[in-house]
Amino acid sequence: MIESVRETQKKYCSRAIIIAIFAGLFLIAGDYRPIGKGLVLGTLFSVVNFVLIGETLPLRLGKIKSKTLAIALGSIIFRYALLVVPLILAVKMEQLNFAATVCGIFMVQMMIIVDHFKTAITSTFRTIIK
Repeated sequence: MIESVRETQKKYCSRAIIIAIFAGLFLIAGDYRPIGKGLVLGTLFSVVNFVLIGETLPLRLGKIKSKTLAIALGSIIFRYALLVVPLILAVKMEQLNFAATVCGIFMVQMMIIVDHFKTAITSTFRTIIK
């Protein structure tokens, strides 16, 4: 199970970071530095958040209900606190765009949604072709 979680993390996180870096470089080259930097910063924290989700998942398995709840709540609080860091930086620093940082924070989730849409569309076309 841990291997499948790691494969999923690798798949979505690598896609998210690659797209963010290329988009960030494109935006920086186009003289939209704050947007490019905010997107990359938000994506880095999104990737860390997603990895932490996968790392804490085994800690919750096979435990008693109260301990599982404590671990889950602690994990959520820690990850939310972690995601506040790029938002505070974007608000305080002129070099970062707040909206782009928010988009970066949701980059891994966007990759998951895009993958599901791609799978749905391909399976629909395969059904139509048959």
